[in-house]
Order: sequence, then C-alpha cells, then structure tokens
Amino acid sequence: MNCIEQTKDWAEFRKSAKGEQFWLVSIGGGTVAVLQKMPLPKGLCWLYCNRGPVSGVDLEEYLREFVEEVRKIAVKENAVFLRIEPAYKKDAPEGAEYEKIAEKLKFRAAHASHQPECTVIIDLTKTEAEILANMKQKGRYNIKLAEKKGVTIRVSKNAEDFYRILEETTQRDGFTPHDKNFYQKMLDTLEPKGMAKLYIAEYEGKIIAGLLATFYGETATYYYGASSNEYRNVMAPYLLQWHAIREAKKTGFAKYDFLGIAPVGAKNHPWQGVTDFKLKFGGEITEYVKAKELVFKPFWYWVIRLAKKFKLR
Repeated sequence: MNCIEQTKDWAEFRKSAKGEQFWLVSIGGGTVAVLQKMPLPKGLCWLYCNRGPVSGVDLEEYLREFVEEVRKIAVKENAVFLRIEPAYKKDAPEGAEYEKIAEKLKFRAAHASHQPECTVIIDLTKTEAEILANMKQKGRYNIKLAEKKGVTIRVSKNAEDFYRILEETTQRDGFTPHDKNFYQKMLDTLEPKGMAKLYIAEYEGKIIAGLLATFYGETATYYYGASSNEYRNVMAPYLLQWHAIREAKKTGFAKYDFLGIAPVGAKNHPWQGVTDFKLKFGGEITEYVKAKELVFKPFWYWVIRLAKKFKLR
C-alpha cells in the first residue's frame, strides 16, 4: 500500500503551505507513518494519520507498536484522540484483518472522516484500447469531441494558470478552495521530485480546464480539478483526464486513482455530479475500510462530539 499522503515529501508540502505540524512515527528505526496534529480549543488537539498507517509484515504487532509510539506523542501534545484512515480495501483479506485488530486495540468507529470512503481506479496495465473499451460510451465520445474541437493540453508549473478557473469552479459548485499559495507550494515541493504535475487545457488561446495530479509508488492520482464556465460544450475535462491517464501509463504507473466518489448506493450526495463524471472513465469501484478513532481523553472526546452534533443542527 503506497500512499503519497504517507511520505515525508507530502508532510513538507503541507507544512510549507499551511503551517501544519507533523511527526514521522518510526518503529525499529524505520519511518512507518506520517502523523498530523489537528488543533482544538483549550490547548487540546487530535492526531491524524491520513491514509495510514502503512502496513507492516506482522500487521497486529505493527499496529500495537504504532499505537504505543502515538500514545507518547499524545501525552506530550495533550491529544484527545487519534484518527486513522488507512487505504485498505474493505473487501480484501488485509482489510478484514485490520478491522479485527483495530477492535482488539480498542479503536472505535470514527465520528467523522476526512478522506473519501470510495474511489474508482483504472488499471493502467491494460492497453489503451482496453482502457477506452472499458469506458462508458459517453466518456469516449466526449474525449473525441474535445480532440475534434481542437482542445490542447500542456504542462504548467504556475498555479495561477489553475487558480483562475478553480475560483470559477468553486463559485459554480459551492465549495471553498485552498488559497493560491497552497497549490503553488504543492507544485514547488512535489513537481521537481516527479510527484506532481499540473495539466492545463486550452481552447482558442484561453485556459478552460486544469488537472493537478500526484504520482507515487504505483499510483497516479487525480487530486484537484477545475473547469471554466466558458466553452463547456467542448468537453475539455474529458480530454484532460485521458491525457493524464495516458501519461501515467507511459511513465510506468499501474493505477490511475480518481481520489474519491460518492459512497456506493448514496442518494443526493454532494459529490454525485463529480461521481457521474469520474465513472464515465470506467475502472473499478473501490470501497475502503471505515475510519477509526482511539480515544485518549474520554471526557473531552464526548464534549467535542456533543458540540459538533449541536453545531450541525
């Protein structure tokens, strides 16, 4: 299980972009997990292991030692709880084993989740013809349409190219983006190491779509995307995705991950629109194990839970 969020480079990017605090938790002298501090009022915090901890050979022993190390940090940092969101597949043997061990170690179901519960992943070991054949007909049609209309794709190292259309996207779709510096820091930190790339789609000399992808281990991931309100009829995002998929395959990556979709069977989910878009590219729907929490301070944990519950009402 190779996740870019569990790398020192990712921690460095987030620290430079957002001022966040991280620890590299190690067992036996080797780094096994990236742990993030999430501030709370009254000098409290909670600890977050995003898409980790990464599995070891003996999963139970590994998780026990991981928890022991985290407890030491929790005492020093006045942490209320630890949340882990590993990328184990729910229906895989490793996922089932993780669930049993987490229960033994007194983890409980998390009261919230930062990461998507489901995603869709394209197998890049297949031929381009096979990948296209596995897409929905509308996906293939829109790729060809964008090519016919003359949409072009280029690589950029300037987040300004992306951010202008991202602002249009967030206003249209009703979500809040990071500031421009965040995306530039992501490129500045990860792009020189081959771990990120920004693709830009242009039509008639105008930037109309952008895709920020990450690359780590065997997986390329569609991390952030944006599209302009103009020229939506030329279907630039479809050609942009196809270009990124082909580039990842040529570079030797085995998987193309769309990062997240609405949970299977969910109705009226806020991600439904983007889910419909992503599913047009085919691939395998993957459901992850649920996030887990280990409570260190029960009183404050339930205060936080109650406060959040009443705030949402």
